[in-house]
Amino acid sequence: MGLRIEDVVKTYVLEAIEVRALRGVSLDVDDGEYVAIMGPSGSGKSTLMNLIGCLDVPTSGRCLLDGEDVSSLSEDQLADVRNRKIGFVFQFHHLLPEFTALENVMMPALIQRMPKPEARTRASDILGRVGLAKRLTHKPSQLSGGEQQRVALARAMVLEPALLLADEPTGNLDRHTGEDIHALFVELNRERGSTLLVMTHNPELARLMPRRLRMVDGGQLESVEDA
Repeated sequence: MGLRIEDVVKTYVLEAIEVRALRGVSLDVDDGEYVAIMGPSGSGKSTLMNLIGCLDVPTSGRCLLDGEDVSSLSEDQLADVRNRKIGFVFQFHHLLPEFTALENVMMPALIQRMPKPEARTRASDILGRVGLAKRLTHKPSQLSGGEQQRVALARAMVLEPALLLADEPTGNLDRHTGEDIHALFVELNRERGSTLLVMTHNPELARLMPRRLRMVDGGQLESVEDA
């Protein structure tokens, strides 16, 4: 999936005070491209990801996914685009604690009304691919932090989304586990040919991406040659 961000501004009003999180950001990403957007906390990375991921809409400017302007879609229309085309991986994996790893990964497919046997097969296959074939029936509380993040990655990939968005996906993991997840993250996405956009302040993760950009204080994005 290709995407284009055109002069996007996002302003929030907090206790009658306007806070401008994004200040005229523009970005072009080609179909199948891997891009890291770097920057410290508070620089606007997560706000930008929320707009690209149809979790929010800009105050002004346009967000186009595969040529479709999603900036003015209704909440129901945005939800439909998210469910059909976009996968998310966050620093905090947001697994449902009462469900097993298999059930957590099946959830997006069931929401899309995929037949349960097919959803189960897909979820089992992708969990095996991330090294959790023997942990299908374990609940999140029975898994390590790295294993929980692998479940979250499997859940994001189960429908083979056209666009995969990640916000500090390994920020709460130790370095060794984080490096393993980084490599798996890129490998899985490459196999499926989807576009990958990672928001991070981690230079090790950024170096896995052929294209690296830096955002500072919600301003324009600049190319980074040496992350």
